[in-house]
Amino acid sequence: MNTNTGLGAFDGQKYLSLETYRKNGTGIRTPVWFAAAPIGDAPKLYVYTTAEAGKVKRIRHNGAVRIAPCGMRGQVTGPWVDARAEIVTGDAFDLGMRLLNRKYRPWKQIGDLFVRLFRHHERSVLTIQLV
Repeated sequence: MNTNTGLGAFDGQKYLSLETYRKNGTGIRTPVWFAAAPIGDAPKLYVYTTAEAGKVKRIRHNGAVRIAPCGMRGQVTGPWVDARAEIVTGDAFDLGMRLLNRKYRPWKQIGDLFVRLFRHHERSVLTIQLV
């Protein structure tokens, strides 16, 4: 990523605060892991979560989100940016998981192992692009 893309505030960051919106318009902020993939002129951020997570349900209803760099507990450390989130499958899902696995090695692999051993939740990958 670079500062020319508008995503420069996320360079070197481990977490971003993802604000999704309930049907009544109330914003819900969640700190999440993310990985970037510069694709042409529109770089994307990839986030993964369980398919049953509230943020996935809210994004299905309304893809408008805001993102900001943050710490592990969600304390925002940079400016908020308007963005659009989408749930992806297929090749985009695979790319997102590869990027996240590379960035968060070995912690993501350990987490994935626990999910496989103790819970059988389907996973979702979200792409986020600035608007």
